[in-house]
Amino acid sequence: MEQLKNLLNEEDRFCRYNGIRVESIRPGSAEAVMEVRDESLNGLGAVQGGAIFTLADLALAAAANSRGNKAVTQNSTISYLRPGSGRELRAVATEVSRGRRTGLYEVEVRGESGKLVAKIMSGVFISEERFDFFPAEGKLA
Repeated sequence: MEQLKNLLNEEDRFCRYNGIRVESIRPGSAEAVMEVRDESLNGLGAVQGGAIFTLADLALAAAANSRGNKAVTQNSTISYLRPGSGRELRAVATEVSRGRRTGLYEVEVRGESGKLVAKIMSGVFISEERFDFFPAEGKLA
């Protein structure tokens, strides 16, 4: 899991540039955090919706790839519930269901106070290709 976490944190230049990083990954779930910067804010002083979605998408990527097969987002639906504010936002992605080639994930983004800022449902495509640093399917590391 550490190698996947490092890959996502180091190779995703867009997220790194925007102060977004994966904090933890477990099979089927992950957490990512965004440092809210002045550049993250929209004209109304709230965190820009695209920044919130990017945070959620990175948490989703970590959770969807956490079982070793390479996975990519097929679709996402986001509901913004309140403005993002504070110094940090946190996204938690959780696997709802996973088949051989597709998966469904729920992502919740919360502010520092713990209040729900956005909820995202995403479908992913799961490739047959595996990361070389994961053990073969069914084998323990």
